[in-house]
Amino acid sequence: MSKIRKGIRNPRAAAEYMGTRVLWWLWRRHQVTNLYDRDWDVAVILDACRYDLFESVEWDRPQSTEAIYSVASMTGDWMERTFGQKASDTVFVTSGPFSDHVLDPAQFADLDEVWRYGFNEEIGTIPPEVVTDRAIIHGRESDPERIVVHYMQPHFPSIANPELGAPLKPYESREWESVWKQYYDGNMSYDVLWDAYQSNLEIALEQVDVLLDNIDADRVIVTSDHGNALGRAGRYGHPKDALIPGVRRVPWAVVGSTTDQRTRVPPESRRNPRQTSHRGNNDTKEKLAALGYY
Repeated sequence: MSKIRKGIRNPRAAAEYMGTRVLWWLWRRHQVTNLYDRDWDVAVILDACRYDLFESVEWDRPQSTEAIYSVASMTGDWMERTFGQKASDTVFVTSGPFSDHVLDPAQFADLDEVWRYGFNEEIGTIPPEVVTDRAIIHGRESDPERIVVHYMQPHFPSIANPELGAPLKPYESREWESVWKQYYDGNMSYDVLWDAYQSNLEIALEQVDVLLDNIDADRVIVTSDHGNALGRAGRYGHPKDALIPGVRRVPWAVVGSTTDQRTRVPPESRRNPRQTSHRGNNDTKEKLAALGYY
């Protein structure tokens, strides 16, 4: 009875507790899915894409779509728990700055950290077209056994709605509020938040379409590293180790085989961008901050 009384006094905590218990049950039944548990040779990762968000947009490329439960609730942990010795045949094209903290280039056939050279200060994030072009180049020039293509979208900041709270120039010294804080404080409606989230996914999928038309693959899948909590379990965003279905339930969409139709020719400037970038730069924290992590 004491737990019931506590739940009545604090419904948000009660909702979070119930969500945690459900996901813990799934964990115990081994129903979380590691990327390498299944068959693919090209895996597209849409950062922070909830399953219901993916299902809410019109995109006709998948042959089938199902919900799976992610191994983590944030990108850094997802990277650490996904890759290991299994990734030695994999080219990983990533827009996620957490790679600097948790990954070793020696784990991969190639680790292409697009965020180091592709970050756009005007929009405060990594544009998806840079990721697309780098993946196309790797597919054509090195023909890897596997390639993982990690887009930052639909993770905020919103490209379509930058006014919603991301720092447009993250290196300027000024205060800003994340979309989650604005939503929590009641300064942003659910509809505005969801529309911006959805628009960011649609922008990403436009680039996934370009990728699919310009890469040879036997089996392409599209999934996500984690989702987002939208307040319904008393949590917002994707906090570390969150056992909340909205954060862990993500899509697994099978696209099938694709053929390089050569409709996209990446600009020469994107062929060797890593010549001007190197690991160990001190701007990792600043780029993570621009994405809302600090």
